[in-house]
Amino acid sequence: MDTMGRHVIAELWGCDSEKLNDMKFIEETFVDAALRAGAEIREVAFHKFAPHGVSGVVIISESHLTIHSFPEHGYASIDVYTCGDRIDPNVAADYISQALGAKTRENLEVPRGMGPVKAAKTKVSAQ
Repeated sequence: MDTMGRHVIAELWGCDSEKLNDMKFIEETFVDAALRAGAEIREVAFHKFAPHGVSGVVIISESHLTIHSFPEHGYASIDVYTCGDRIDPNVAADYISQALGAKTRENLEVPRGMGPVKAAKTKVSAQ
């Protein structure tokens, strides 16, 4: 194993505001993203804020997926962290970005557990 884990931090802009404010949709999307990546789900917890916004986490055996949404800005910050080399966190991050209709996505992938952090930044435009 080259790293102890991979951590994808994604900035999603131009997302569908209604989806960003729909806790059930976001929860289902994150569970689906974890499963598509081949992760084993342990726990799921999401919270809807008033008047808008959702935060949540899907705990997986391999680590976690998280979101903080800002519907009023069409923005979501997501993290997908996977330990080991069996699961690619980009699979889940790509699925989430597409499901939320992000027009622009900026990714930062950080290898974890390897000493000094060397992050690769990529900008990806959705569809």
